Amino acid sequence: MTGFNLDFSKKAQGGPIKDGSYEVVVNRASEEATPGGAEYIELDLIVRNDVDQEYKNKHIFAKIWKAKKTNKYNEGTIMAVADALQLKDGTTYNSFEELLADFVLKTAYVTVKTEESQDKKYKNVNVNYWDKSNVKGVMNHEFKKGEEPSFGPSQSTQSNVVQDDDLPF
Repeated sequence: MTGFNLDFSKKAQGGPIKDGSYEVVVNRASEEATPGGAEYIELDLIVRNDVDQEYKNKHIFAKIWKAKKTNKYNEGTIMAVADALQLKDGTTYNSFEELLADFVLKTAYVTVKTEESQDKKYKNVNVNYWDKSNVKGVMNHEFKKGEEPSFGPSQSTQSNVVQDDDLPF
């Protein structure tokens, strides 16, 4: 084992993303459920690193919840997201999973706001507004190793296998 030197001048703390608007790319889009069974769509957005902006490579997890009364997603919200991702109006998908897969690798311009629970036990970063990307041309975002786009369920719903390369020592 080799030595490891501490150098606090290189420290970096991600911290929460500040409220504002960011150019993002969809890294993953999947349907998930809480341990209590509440279903939602989770969109793993990454702040693009090919655009001059703060928080490059920071993840934003946008959620679209099913309504308790109807047990359905808000169709208007899904259409707003699809429009912002510049999917073609009138496209027909064979399944909901196929629609979500089409979200992956698409870009958008989102506005995020941190909201605190009424009991002040937690804070959530929510995407409050979706719009089409302001960046013209080809997306040149470079994904970090291990963060390549995924078309399946999140890692939290899969078993985690730790490889030797994942270990910091």
